[in-house]
Parts: sequence; C-alpha cells; structure tokens
Amino acid sequence: MPADAPARPGRVTGLGGVFFKARDPKALAAWYAEHLGFPIEAWGGAIFRNADDPNPEAYTNWSPFAADTEYFEPSPHAFMLNLRVDDVEALVARLRASGCRVLDRGEDGEFGRFRYVLDPEDHLLELWEPPA
Repeated sequence: MPADAPARPGRVTGLGGVFFKARDPKALAAWYAEHLGFPIEAWGGAIFRNADDPNPEAYTNWSPFAADTEYFEPSPHAFMLNLRVDDVEALVARLRASGCRVLDRGEDGEFGRFRYVLDPEDHLLELWEPPA
C-alpha cells in the first residue's frame, strides 16, 4: 500500500512478537540474558518496548516455547509470528473473504483479542488486537 493511501480498519500496525520452539527454553533465555542482555521476565520471555512510540502496546515480545508445544499447530514450523493489528475482526473478515486459511481458534482476554491464520507456506500468524 502506498504511504499516502488512506488507512483502513483491520491492518497490521507492528510486530507483536516472535515465538519459537526450543529444546530448553529456560536455558536458552538465560543465554540470551547473559550474552545479549535480554530483559527476561519471570514467565520466560522478554518484552522490548518501542521508546519512540507513546502507545503502551508498542512493544515486541520474544519468547521461547517448549519443543513439544502444541500451540503452533497446525503449522509444522518451529516458530510463529504475532502481528499487532488495529481491528482483528475486520482483518479476519477480509482474510476469509480472500480465501485465506483462517483457523477456527481465538481468544479474548486481559491481553486483548487473538485470532489465527496460516500463510501459504503454513506459517502460523497470531493476529493480536491489544486491549482498548
């Protein structure tokens, strides 16, 4: 979309997170903390805030998952991208209308609204609309 095109609801506004499988998520997180200075949280991942953006939801989450997690299913890949969106239902409706593989899976909770879609190569994309 050209830079001067009007924004429409249901668009990606940023990368919300990178989630991936690891043989030993705790040890891997400790390595990233020690050698690269990652600010590892008690839950095992890191949150990187965008200092240039006043939006409190403008952050990227980095999180290793257990190698045997089923969270990324039905994708066969060892990672998932979380994409921050401004209107998850509008985006999901547009994806469905375009014939994309939107999963019958979703969550609404304290961290916002989540919906899931597979790209043409079966990578799982977690669409995240932060809470209002």
